[in-house]
Amino acid sequence: MANRSHLGFPIWICVFLLLLSIHGHSFYLPGVAPQDFFKGDVLKVKVNKLASTKTQLPYSYYSVPYCRPQKIVDSAENLGEVLRGDRIENSPYEFQMLVPQMCNAVCRIVLNEKSAKEFKEKIDDEYRVNMILDNLPLVVPMTRMEKDSPIIYQHGFFVGRKVQYAGTKEEKYFINNHLTFTVKYHKDIQTDSARIVGFEVNAFSVKHQYDGQWSEKTRLTTCDAHAKRMVTSSDPPQEVEDKKEIIFTYDVDFQESDVKWASRWDTYLLMADDQVHWFSIVNSLMIVLFLSGMVAMIMLRTLYRDISKYNQLETQEEAQEETGWKLVHGDVFRPPPNSDLLCVYVGTGVQFFGMILIAMIFAVLGFLSPSNRGGLMTALLLLWVLMGIFGGYASARLYKTFKGTEWKTITLKTAFMFPGIAFAIFFVLNALIWGEKSSGAVPFGTMFALVFLWFGISVPLVFVGSYIGFKKPAIEDPVKTNKIPRQIPEQAWYMSSAFSILIGGILPFGAVFIELFFILTSIWLQQFYYIFGFLFIVFLILIVTCAEITIVLCYFQLCSEDYLWWWRSYLTSGSSALYLFLYTIFYFFTKLNITKPVSGILYFGYMLIASYAFFVLTGTIGFYAVFLVHEADLLIGED
Repeated sequence: MANRSHLGFPIWICVFLLLLSIHGHSFYLPGVAPQDFFKGDVLKVKVNKLASTKTQLPYSYYSVPYCRPQKIVDSAENLGEVLRGDRIENSPYEFQMLVPQMCNAVCRIVLNEKSAKEFKEKIDDEYRVNMILDNLPLVVPMTRMEKDSPIIYQHGFFVGRKVQYAGTKEEKYFINNHLTFTVKYHKDIQTDSARIVGFEVNAFSVKHQYDGQWSEKTRLTTCDAHAKRMVTSSDPPQEVEDKKEIIFTYDVDFQESDVKWASRWDTYLLMADDQVHWFSIVNSLMIVLFLSGMVAMIMLRTLYRDISKYNQLETQEEAQEETGWKLVHGDVFRPPPNSDLLCVYVGTGVQFFGMILIAMIFAVLGFLSPSNRGGLMTALLLLWVLMGIFGGYASARLYKTFKGTEWKTITLKTAFMFPGIAFAIFFVLNALIWGEKSSGAVPFGTMFALVFLWFGISVPLVFVGSYIGFKKPAIEDPVKTNKIPRQIPEQAWYMSSAFSILIGGILPFGAVFIELFFILTSIWLQQFYYIFGFLFIVFLILIVTCAEITIVLCYFQLCSEDYLWWWRSYLTSGSSALYLFLYTIFYFFTKLNITKPVSGILYFGYMLIASYAFFVLTGTIGFYAVFLVHEADLLIGED
């Protein structure tokens, strides 16, 4: 058993992937082709959702009374954008390439009680405004206190701020109504064209003043291009109250940059604790590889000793005194209870494994970079649908091994069980989001598209895979199964099912623990996740770890003459999902600042789906590791 190649993990592959991941952040295929601009060309700014880490409920930019263009046009490009809650629309902000502007008035509004309340609620919940120029998100540059630290970027600017005066309980709300944009460009000397490589903003709250009656040609006294009067942070702020007048203005400045277009996302992808991230991942990689090597050595030494002992038995009397896993070889392939359900979960796990593996490969190659908004979500959905053929095949193949005959029934369960549970939870969560009037609610048309992908493509592919799998000859067991089940002796407490299953999930969870933190941060704290090279390494380590820990614990189980390994092999590595969900609870209370009950329900609902999927994936990896070892190595027990 221990000489199987899947028990080890070549060091040179780890080194290669590590080097690839370190340089992976600068190697990607952008979501759009580069666009050249000449002086005077129109630059149209698009607006995206209002987002908050406190509520996790996105809202459309125009859900509050911001300045509007004459006609609002939706610019969503793919299914993933809609599912993420992105609502990309046109805006009244228009620039001219390489033409600076100062104190350009966009519109003037007078608040009423309702609109003032809407702005105050968004300021209370720390909502940020997101904009896009040439596929680049708007960022606010922030300098850290440490000396020589690189500038970090906050995605989007706050709607406003709330101020409580010292010594009183009075609170006032101020809106950021003046935006100072900085467009960075890289110039091509030969063609005299330029490409946009940065889009930054500084937001100010200023109570604009003017003389006379307001008109489109009114000149402001608080900022004036002719008088070179600019808005500063020392200007009186604009308060949000009923009957208050707000004038929205902006400046535009253009800065030449040495950053080339192909590298323009690099500065956006810098994390505040990037060094901690690199060292933690490398440290985790080394620890898990060391543990994997130790497990492989234990298996090699233990099995070699046991097999040598069995081969030295010469007489029938000695053979009758055998102990350990050879005694139960005639019961190992006895079909388990609820074998149909096991087939369904194994088939679903194969579908997940194929989806994640292919998505990882595409992400490492750069096809799913952050510049392609919604690309990762869209790819995962399509791959899940297409992998249905492999899920159906694996489910039916295992079902036939258990001497099953109703392959259509098992196919229906495979096609509907996991997607049905996940869709039911998703539908309830979407109803809650809809009740909050959030743009994160999936529209009816998108919901119909999801149902069509499920029923129109995924289900037929599962049936095709099941038909092919069931037509193949059944997998022949290497040993005959006894007609009468052997009695299982009383087990020690540390060999009980519950204890060994819970112990088995610790190591796989430890393999993904560090990376899990950054994945949760990117999802719930609105940061970009881009280190797919490291993620791919962690995924490979997870596979090795799930396989090895399940094989070891299953071997100990058989040594204690307990042959009921089918479900335990699945649950042993699958129990890592329990630790994952417990960690998400810890993350919720220590890292997030969610206050609304609906937001908390959304968080735990989505994390429950993610944990369930992780259970199916890791359980399937552990099951197949033990299944393949049994198929190959129990023949040794017969020698």
